[in-house]
Amino acid sequence: MRLENQVAVITGAGRGIGKAIALAFAAEGADIVAVARTEKEIADTCSEVEGLGRQGLAVPTDITQADQIDKMVEKAVSCFKKVDILVNNAGIMRIAPVLELTEFDWDTILDINLKGTFLSSRAIAKHMIRRKQGKIINMASIGGHIGAPGTAAYAVSKGGIIQLTKVLAVEWGIHNIKVNVISPGLILTEMAKYVTGKIPNSQGFERLPLKRAGKPEDITGAALFLASSESDYMTGQEIIIDGGTLVIHPRISI
Repeated sequence: MRLENQVAVITGAGRGIGKAIALAFAAEGADIVAVARTEKEIADTCSEVEGLGRQGLAVPTDITQADQIDKMVEKAVSCFKKVDILVNNAGIMRIAPVLELTEFDWDTILDINLKGTFLSSRAIAKHMIRRKQGKIINMASIGGHIGAPGTAAYAVSKGGIIQLTKVLAVEWGIHNIKVNVISPGLILTEMAKYVTGKIPNSQGFERLPLKRAGKPEDITGAALFLASSESDYMTGQEIIIDGGTLVIHPRISI
């Protein structure tokens, strides 16, 4: 097993990509600390983790609050004695043109997506530094690379995560902590309804090179690679998983 007896903290683990990663990690031998604000969802994730023969710990946490994150890390270490992997997956998206984007929505998106990644990484890294090892996987988006209308706050938050990843990789490499980032394209999750107005199905993506939207399970392979020893000489890098969206010629609309 690629992650045998390792412990992974995963934010936004109650559904979508976060839940898929939690189950994939558990199937490869990891115990899971599932983090989100909705207790029932992460409890359900932990139940499925335990069904795979691993331990699950559900810790309801607002990742915009440093004190709550500190308590979450304390519970994780108290339960499992260590944390080997952090996946910063929690995030939100709201579509609005800049002239209609409220200050509240701007602050909320930046707080959850970018500040939450910063606070969680900082708190977990303090523990990892003492152990001289760790893997941090941040979840950005191809939205951090393009100027899609209506996505100002989201794009800034995801572009910020990409840059934060590079800085953390440089600062923490001396402690044997590897920090990398995954940038998905459109994935069939509840968040996708903010792009399309509804949760899309797999149809209508014929212009993409791979002719379909992604599924949460399309992200888990890269996450497993970055969490495992297979990526031990890799840090500060981005893996884009978008079905070829970013390589389409600009004259082709999608």
